[in-house]
Amino acid sequence: MSQISRENRLKELRSILGSSSTLITDPDITPTYSRDQALFADSGLPLCVLVARTTQEIAQTVKFANDHKIPVVARGAGSGLSGGANSVEGWIVISLEKMTEIIEIDSVNQIARVQAGTINLDLDTAAKADGLAYLPDPASRSWSTIGGNVATNAGGMCCVKYGVTSHHVRAIKVVLASGEIVELGKATKKSVSTLDLLHLFIGSEGTLGIITEITVGLEVRPKPPATLLGTFPGITEAAAAAAAMLKFKPSMLEIIDHTTLKAVEAWHPIGFEVAGSVLLMQMDENHHELEQALKACESFSMIDGVSSKDPADAADLLRVRQLAYPALERMGATLLDDVAVPISQIAELVNQIEKIGQERGLTIGIFGHAGDGNMHPTIVYEHGDDEAAAKAELAFHDIIAIAQSLGGTASGEHGIGSIKSAAVAKEISPTVIALQRGIKKLLDPNNIMNPGKKLP
Repeated sequence: MSQISRENRLKELRSILGSSSTLITDPDITPTYSRDQALFADSGLPLCVLVARTTQEIAQTVKFANDHKIPVVARGAGSGLSGGANSVEGWIVISLEKMTEIIEIDSVNQIARVQAGTINLDLDTAAKADGLAYLPDPASRSWSTIGGNVATNAGGMCCVKYGVTSHHVRAIKVVLASGEIVELGKATKKSVSTLDLLHLFIGSEGTLGIITEITVGLEVRPKPPATLLGTFPGITEAAAAAAAMLKFKPSMLEIIDHTTLKAVEAWHPIGFEVAGSVLLMQMDENHHELEQALKACESFSMIDGVSSKDPADAADLLRVRQLAYPALERMGATLLDDVAVPISQIAELVNQIEKIGQERGLTIGIFGHAGDGNMHPTIVYEHGDDEAAAKAELAFHDIIAIAQSLGGTASGEHGIGSIKSAAVAKEISPTVIALQRGIKKLLDPNNIMNPGKKLP
């Protein structure tokens, strides 16, 4: 786009939006909106950034973009890890960071209606006043947005019991590529009067439309959980114990490998020098079964175990999990992967990833959600070492291939974005790919909605 054409386009868009809208064109500022947290995902300087405050502003901007065939990408907090919110040169970025209103909390029907920029934890905190909870809990919940969570169908540590974001979304308001505003789903718990278009948009990463408002279900706030921590000789024993723990209906079930434990101990020694793996479990009901669960772990060669029903002890017991990623991060540049496998294949996944680390001369720490098989292998390499970075990127894709070979998937909760789209074709059939492309073509005939993302 020539400079004259660029200025004419911006002038036209400003005229459409009016002076009250925040349209950023300063080239010193727009790059800060051009990418998420994915290290090796490409990005480019956007044409402009709309810091939206209303659905109508977004609709006007998207219609303008569609008329002129200018690609559009939406972003929330920019906390994504797949390049899904990244701009390409000349795109329009629509930021929902200011759309933070909690429109309604209906304690009788146990629902909340929020704008897409609402921070996950802020909604849960607001619901707490009515004895309710918004349970999806991605690790980024203190800064990630509900809209971003819906766009990637984010998970978290409570998914083993309460499910991912999609299990809690009742309805959404969406701006389509044409600029038309539609509402999908119902606030009621049950509704089968139409095709389930709601869940077509959840997890679509902005490729079908921009979600601006969400109605979610709330739950009666669970009581403080009881916590169990067990150490094991290795990942095989810990993973087997994790599978056995599912019968206790855990609200959290996490596993940490030896490499990650070593990193934690090197930073904050907390007593895991001899452990080959750690298993953490919480139960927000059935507290009376805690000792029985601990006893069951002993049959899997548990080295040591501790449990507590005291909420004050939970923070101490969970500290090793909370330190897992930052402990690896302090060792160098980190590339965080996100794969999911059947629970029965967790140990094999870890064993094969360890071999990759040895072959490529990389440190790879592994931790994640043992309750649903969603693991986060984290590749560590030296800052500024281009050769090591290239090896890390190769290992990143090797890990995805391993997960797929074990009956798993390329992404459990972070999304496909721009960095994993090629991998998707290896786990779904050409017919399914064609179906997805057909849906995309129907909803976005000019291919302006975050093109090149999500779909292979």
